[in-house]
Amino acid sequence: MLPFLLYSLILQSIYVVAQTKSTIAIGDSFTATTSTSPWLLSPSGDFAFGFLPLKETNLFLLSIWYAKISEKTIVWYANGDSPAPKGSKVVLTANDGLVLTSPNGVKLWNTQGLNAKVSRGVLNDTGNFVLQDGNFNSLWETFKFPSDTLLPSQVVDKGRKLSSRLKDTNFNKGRFELLLQNDGNLVMHSINLPSGYVNENYYESNTVGSSTSSAGAQLVFDRSGYLYILGENNEKYNVSEGVSKVSTTDFYLRATLNFDGVFILYKHPKSSTKSEGWTTVWSKPYNICIYTVSVGSGVCGYNSFCTLGDDKRPICQCPKGYSLIDPNDPYGSCKADFILGCEEDELKGAVDALVEGDNEALEDKEK
Repeated sequence: MLPFLLYSLILQSIYVVAQTKSTIAIGDSFTATTSTSPWLLSPSGDFAFGFLPLKETNLFLLSIWYAKISEKTIVWYANGDSPAPKGSKVVLTANDGLVLTSPNGVKLWNTQGLNAKVSRGVLNDTGNFVLQDGNFNSLWETFKFPSDTLLPSQVVDKGRKLSSRLKDTNFNKGRFELLLQNDGNLVMHSINLPSGYVNENYYESNTVGSSTSSAGAQLVFDRSGYLYILGENNEKYNVSEGVSKVSTTDFYLRATLNFDGVFILYKHPKSSTKSEGWTTVWSKPYNICIYTVSVGSGVCGYNSFCTLGDDKRPICQCPKGYSLIDPNDPYGSCKADFILGCEEDELKGAVDALVEGDNEALEDKEK
């Protein structure tokens, strides 16, 4: 009996280690399958790294997500513009870091900016995946290349930005950006797709520096849940001004630039496993519906109007007599359900001509 118990304990220990693997070595790989089991788990088990299937497709996203929430909440993703087909593989290499390839060997994505050989990859308890050299120095990390979300302890340097996804379930690059400019100003604006033309800002932190204050140097999301801009002389300019502290002991936190352009700090009780537990702590801007641009459409598409929901998110609607061009895109442009202007006059003229011609023909017949 004793040998059996010892054997069982050993098996359980092996299982736990396998389930909590947080480090990978050169040559380790992972394949996209229908299983949502992660490649890596952070030591605490709060974060997972691997492939997640995209809804109603046979495609996968290489991503990091909150692992203890039933509806997996993605906080970083690599290949939003090039989703991976089933059977795609990601491998850790010494020269190129992570390399994602399709089943037929086409490269879909890889890490950029490496200046030394990689020795290992580590997923830590902050949700940051780090590539390290032989001396455990960081060569590349997801915190330095964010997608649409920031996590506590994450820092954004000048020139770095968040890019929204295209839609809630479409991870292609979207229409909105949050950028810490080189002049120290934190801004949010829309971009016209596919040209990439940058529109006017709808949010500015006004931290470019003056005779009495230094310019912004970093956007900091600290462990206590505060988001602020750190000045070159260590001043702190609050982004989350007037908001009481949120305990990171009791809550998961994330600051996300949503696909509709609203930047929101969310909290989720750690005691709950339901995704509905995400609630808004604060949002920027106060009212995105008043945002107008000189080129292209605003938050909503052409011929539509914007109202603000209770959650400070925009609601786009077509006016009476109009309907969506794409019924599956509620934020898209609207088209008239009637004939406009000259076209209406031309059609009426054509109908009158036909009627008049028919009457003349009838008169001739009667004669």
